[in-house]
Amino acid sequence: MITVLGSTNLDLIGTVSRLPGPGETVPGGQFSTAAGGKGANQALAARRAGAQVRLFCAAGTDSFAADALRLLRADGVDLGGLKTFPGPTGIAMILVDGQGENVIAILPGANAAMGEAEAEAALSGMVGGDVLLLQQEIPQAATARGLALARAQGVTSILNTAPFLASTPELAKTASIVIANETEFALLADGSQDALEARMAAWAKAHGQTVIVTLGPDGARAATPTHSISVPAYPVDPVDTVGAGDTFCGYFAAGLDAGLDLEPAMRRAAVAASLACLTPGAQPAIPHAGQVDAAL
Repeated sequence: MITVLGSTNLDLIGTVSRLPGPGETVPGGQFSTAAGGKGANQALAARRAGAQVRLFCAAGTDSFAADALRLLRADGVDLGGLKTFPGPTGIAMILVDGQGENVIAILPGANAAMGEAEAEAALSGMVGGDVLLLQQEIPQAATARGLALARAQGVTSILNTAPFLASTPELAKTASIVIANETEFALLADGSQDALEARMAAWAKAHGQTVIVTLGPDGARAATPTHSISVPAYPVDPVDTVGAGDTFCGYFAAGLDAGLDLEPAMRRAAVAASLACLTPGAQPAIPHAGQVDAAL
């Protein structure tokens, strides 16, 4: 069983000829909405990978809530931990250019109401061997409480460092496994993007944990206190990279929950993340287990 403590949003997605600079207006194309939020995305990815998943999250009382939760319900994610707070559901405003790159602004809505009580509810009953998956789109007090309880209860905790916050470097040291992209890891470590493998090894040894860095088309690397691993991406022509990192996290957590070792869990997650780039949007793009197995 995987427990996810995190956000749920409705994504508002627009395509543009290129990403605008500050103060600039650029012509756009299509507009769509899709369920999102890093917590919800990762929960759905783990579920589509074949795991049993509980999601502890928050939604508002507006018309966006039903759309934000629809795919989670359809795919069988356990929403017993859902809290409804008066006001808006969280939204993400996303612009995607012709090469599939994106910029995203998050308006937290109900996610901002998540606190230590929700973290305590999520960890209630979890024991050694269970997997807790967290991100940073809910208040850090909730995430920190979840990580502290996971450590006390012997639960394997996975922290995705997105979106990166000022408190992330200290908080990340308390997780069992840290997943970051290359930019986030540079911020996490020493601000440099040179000698990535050596910096990852140094971090893993210093903090006694596993650190994974996702590298887009170059796959992913991991460092443990004793060794390093590298896995390739699956070659694709990306349509939209929104949600690829969340797909990696969810599939990776599902691999660990299923008993896979680090390398095969990473390899499956990297293929799933690549396949997620073939369809626009976050949750609609997350592949099902059969698609990933066929690509593998």
